[in-house]
This record gives sequence, C-alpha cells and structure tokens, in this order.
Amino acid sequence: MRGLVLGDPAAVVGVGGGDGVAAENLRLLWKQARAPVVVPLLQGAVYVCAAMSVMLFMERVYMAVVILSVKLLRKKKYTKYGLEAMKEDLENNNNHPVILVQIPMYNEKEVYRLSIGAACGLSWPPDRIIIQVLDDSTDPFIKELVQLECQRWAAKGVNIKYEIRSNRNGYKAGALREGLKKPYVKECNYVAIFDADFQPEADYLWRTVPFLLENPELALVQARWKFGTAGVWRLQAINDAGGWKDRTTVEDMDLAVRASLKGWKFVFVGDLSVKNELPSTYKAYRYQQHRWSCGPANLFRKMLKEIIFSERVSMLKKFHVIYAFFFVRKIVAHLVTFFFYCVIIPTCVLVPEIRLPKLVAVYIPFTITILNAICTPRSVHLLIFWILFENVMSMHRAKATIIGLLEANRVNEWVVTEKLGNAGKQKAASKLSKKPRFHIGERFHVMEVLMGSYLFYCAIYNVCLGRDHFYIYLFLQAAAFFIMGFGYDFN
Repeated sequence: MRGLVLGDPAAVVGVGGGDGVAAENLRLLWKQARAPVVVPLLQGAVYVCAAMSVMLFMERVYMAVVILSVKLLRKKKYTKYGLEAMKEDLENNNNHPVILVQIPMYNEKEVYRLSIGAACGLSWPPDRIIIQVLDDSTDPFIKELVQLECQRWAAKGVNIKYEIRSNRNGYKAGALREGLKKPYVKECNYVAIFDADFQPEADYLWRTVPFLLENPELALVQARWKFGTAGVWRLQAINDAGGWKDRTTVEDMDLAVRASLKGWKFVFVGDLSVKNELPSTYKAYRYQQHRWSCGPANLFRKMLKEIIFSERVSMLKKFHVIYAFFFVRKIVAHLVTFFFYCVIIPTCVLVPEIRLPKLVAVYIPFTITILNAICTPRSVHLLIFWILFENVMSMHRAKATIIGLLEANRVNEWVVTEKLGNAGKQKAASKLSKKPRFHIGERFHVMEVLMGSYLFYCAIYNVCLGRDHFYIYLFLQAAAFFIMGFGYDFN
C-alpha cells in the first residue's frame, strides 16, 4: 500500500502527456519552496493558532466555572431585584405601565398568525398594552393576510397597530426605528420585541417587566429563546444609547453595547424561555450564520474607538468588552476553529518537518469539548456529530468574520431566515408519501466538497506515510464536509 502512494503531496496531478510535465514542474516548485517558505510560514501559523487556542481555552474555562457555580449553588443573580414583591405591588395598586410590543416581519406567510396570536395573548391589562406589527412584506398577498389578521384581533378588543413603510431601508433596525416614531408610542415606557417566529408564553410580561419598574439602572431584561435570547427594553435606555442603527446586521448587539457604554445594566432571566423556530434548511442556516458572524466582527471594527474612549465605564469593563466579548468570542473562536482544525493541522500532516504540539492540537480542543458537554449535559450523546458539524460551519463563519473585519462585499447582506411554522410539520409529513426531488444546483455545495476532498487526501497521506493517528479525525471531518456538500439538508 505504501508503495502506491507518492511521498510528495504535489504529485497528485495526472501523469499522462502534458499533465505529467505539469506534475513534474509542480513537484519541483514544491521542493524548492518547501524548506525556505512553506515550513516557516506554516510553523508560524501553528504558533499563532496555538496562542488563539489558549485564549479560547481560558475563556471556556471561565464560562464553565461561572455556569457550574450557578447550577451547583442554585444562585440566580436576578433574585436580588425582588420580583415577587414588585408583582404584588402592581396587582394591589393597579399601576401597570404601558407596554409596547413590536413584531417586525417580512413575508412571513407561515408564522404571522402564530406570532401575532402569541403577542395578543399576553397577560397584561388590555388598556396598558399596544401590539405593533411592523410589516415590511413585499408580497401584496401576504401583506393583506397580515393586515386581516390584525383587524381580526382588533375586532376582539386588542389594541393592535398595523404599520407599513414605503421602503425597507435599514431592514429590521429601520422598521423598529420607524415604529418608535409613532405618536402613540410616547405613552409607553417599555418595549418588548419578538421576531416573527417568537411565541412567548402568556405570563412573559409578568416575569420580565417588574424587574424594570423599581430598578432605574436596568436597560434590558433578557429571557432565553429555546435557542438564543429575547427581552424587554426600557425606551429611555434605547433613546439614551442613540436608538436603533442599521450599520451592521446585528442591530440588537449594536444597541446593547452602546447602552452598556452609557452605564446601563442588564438582567438575564435564564429560566424564562420563549419558543422560536430554527432555520429549516442548511442554506437558510448558512445565511443566518453569515449574518451572525459577519455582523459582530464589523461592529467591533466600527465601535473599537468608541469603546476605548468611553468615559462612563471602567477600564476593566472596556477590557472585557474588547477582549472577551468581541475578540475571543466573536473573532478568535471562528478563525481558530476553521484555520487550525480544518486547514493547518491537515496541512501539517503533509509537512512532517512542522512541530505540532499535541497540547494544542489534541488536549486543549478535547478539554474545550468536555467543558461544552458539561454545560449542556442533555446533548452529550450528540457531541461528536456536533463537533464535526460545527467545524463545517466554521468555514462559513470564518469567511464571514473576515468580511466583517475588512468591511468587504456582503458585509451588510441581509437574507431573512425562511420560517415554516406549522407548515413545517405538514411538509415533513408530505415527504413521507412523496419521492424526494433532487435539485443539483440547490443541494450541491462546492466549498464543502473541496474541503472534504482536501481532508480526505490528507487522511490517506497520513495513513500511508504519517507517524501519528490524525487520520481518524481527518476521515470523520472529511465525511462531514462531504455529507453537507453532497446534498444533505435539514428538511
């Protein structure tokens, strides 16, 4: 077997005719550049990635300690705010504040009824709540459906407003900003914001708003999505922070950071969850992850000076925001996952002169994985699959992060995540009775296939000529890239 594989990675080109000459030239070039150029650059990249891995490791250890401390001690930071006493005072004195509930939507045919119905079902005095549906739909038929749904709830006595714009400037941030300019918003002190696929429980406001009433330093009370976070804002904090801005694709993070720099505080209510929908297709998930990775990197670029020169926060808080929140979690995490584990480690297999410390190549990622598993014990049986899939997605996240940092093309690309609502169940059931249709243009992903091919070649090379067992990981990771590249989908 070993005799069948060339000992040089450049020799994979065909050997017939002109291809043979090209292969020989390529192999010669590789030999000439290997020692003076390739090896030093690759070794330097290993050291850089090793440093980033240590940074990520320390951040994960810190987060694991915090999470475990909270779980073991059963201590909730927000209990100091006296929620029960505030709720009792509200009920006894009947002094409920006026709450604005905003629902931004865009061509949400499958979920508009669910989100509007959930918002209209919130338990709060009907004369002290305003439901604001911000419809940016471009499909006239869907627009009519949403408007009719609002009229149906209005006929039941719900104070619901149907608002549209003549354009989609600023996308979601623009819609929220325009919504706050309506005259009736002046009587409101707080605003709850739900995406079109959010379905809050009826007692959601009772479990969030009281935190804000007697704690004027609080800007936001966050609840937990089934997969993420949602919350209620103090309107004064939104205005003090400069309002909604559409300069990045993470308008909520932008507002939260600016409010934090103004001295406002936040509370996260971890045991309050809001039902929402995951992306229904791999393509939709890729677009969502591009937005969520590109946006923070671009926001970091835009706000770095603002954070450094902020006068209302301490140096410790500035360091936390710049280093921990942005640099490690939003930039390093994406870059090191892809470049180190999917590019540099496989390449080191082809260049045995490179010194690859097992501490950073094996033990640190293994420890990080264990720490993640401890924090989410219910999903431990999916750990291996999750790691492989996350590494596939890291390719798109790393690309999006670089785009955000360089402010290149697609930096402000906004593709709304398609939502299926209850229709998703119907589609899943119909697929059982219908033959699946394969659309090569939609289901074939070139980048994933190319990465899978490279990893597979490195694995074969490692089996035949390597001195370690990296091929075990390389074969598994190549398989993950191939699965996603050759048409696997969520739906």
